[in-house]
Amino acid sequence: MIDYTNEIDTLLKRLYPITRSITGNGNRETLKILQEHIPLKIIEYPTGQEVYDWTIPKEWNIKDAWIKNSKGEKVIDFKNSNLHIVSYSIPIHKKIKWSELKNHLHYLEDLPEAIPYRTSYYNETWGFCLSYSQFLNLDSKLNGDEEFEICIDSKLENGSLTIGELLIEGKSKKEYLLSSYICHPSMLNDSMSGVIASTFIAKELLRDKKNLEHSYRIVFVPETIGAIAYCANNEKAMKSIKNGLVLTTCGGLGQYGYKQSWQKENFINEMIEDVFEENNIDFITYPFDIHGSDERQYSSQGFKINCATISKDRYYEYKEYHTSLDNLHFVKAENLNKTVDLYLQLISKMDKNIIYKNLQPNCEVMLSKHDLYPKTGGAILPNSTLSVLDLILWSLFYMDGKTTLYEIAKKLDVDLEVLYKEALKIEEKNIIKKVMNE
Repeated sequence: MIDYTNEIDTLLKRLYPITRSITGNGNRETLKILQEHIPLKIIEYPTGQEVYDWTIPKEWNIKDAWIKNSKGEKVIDFKNSNLHIVSYSIPIHKKIKWSELKNHLHYLEDLPEAIPYRTSYYNETWGFCLSYSQFLNLDSKLNGDEEFEICIDSKLENGSLTIGELLIEGKSKKEYLLSSYICHPSMLNDSMSGVIASTFIAKELLRDKKNLEHSYRIVFVPETIGAIAYCANNEKAMKSIKNGLVLTTCGGLGQYGYKQSWQKENFINEMIEDVFEENNIDFITYPFDIHGSDERQYSSQGFKINCATISKDRYYEYKEYHTSLDNLHFVKAENLNKTVDLYLQLISKMDKNIIYKNLQPNCEVMLSKHDLYPKTGGAILPNSTLSVLDLILWSLFYMDGKTTLYEIAKKLDVDLEVLYKEALKIEEKNIIKKVMNE
């Protein structure tokens, strides 16, 4: 396993405090940091662009926000935590009574020390988030007429939505999609764990680029609107993709699991289970549903991409989800490094899932002519252990231009990597050829 633990730890600490949303300078800053690791292309989609049934909204940026009591003391301060503000809050500066202010405050009674994460992307309003302990401390000392000064120094104006894209070309133009979302502020499992995992996976794919059978389209988008905008602006390319991965919530302290792609029987689901079993990992299986992340967009009727997700403390499933507790204590670099390794094992299988066609289907090939047969004949007897010769013979038997290497490996109960190496030897002899990469 390649050890990126130290680099991951550094990146976690750099990305954690940045104020991100579905648009804005925080997203650009995040992508520019990623460019230090991989050759990411940064693309802007303008405010007002129609992307299917959606419209790219105004760009939102914020400098500061606070609530001051009647003594002029800051009781809520954005600079202490960017989760104190409801994302996309409109600018405001005024005095307000406690009885009215309470209607704009968000907290969690069941997690009294946590600041919740709240948004108002498509509803022009404002609000603050605070811990329930902070709220009780204020509420217990005040009456409804107590006056507070509130300030949200934000801007909503025409700008753009920012995405990152990296295309890694392999031997085939057939692509796999890797997507993660960049829009969450100061939370790590959701969503920086997926962003960081994608970055180091991309780094490894670039390192082994000359040996890749498939090409890889790696995107970093704001969740939902970013994926929709990317699909709309790259419709032809996206509609040619059949499989992908959505990387998110993969660095927590809890159990591994995976969300299946929309076709339960798709090979990507079985491959993920293979990886877990090969690593002796107990895992939770989450069936596909219409809730979740950007697989909702990629798997929609127009695209039908089979996207799966490996998780470690999946969204919705852990109490720290969408709160200030999803922090550097909850996400550990060593856990995320292990997830990167699991994803790389999976992608290795995906990459080798090739379809070959036997170019000489009429009777068997004269293997000795191609130096693929033992020099001495007459002593070969079938047995329970597949020899190299057995693998070659069975491969040629099944390589009909429709059956994938993974399917053949399952039929023969052999490791895909072993079968792939033998297939490359047969291909060098011009006995088989690649038909398509699924």
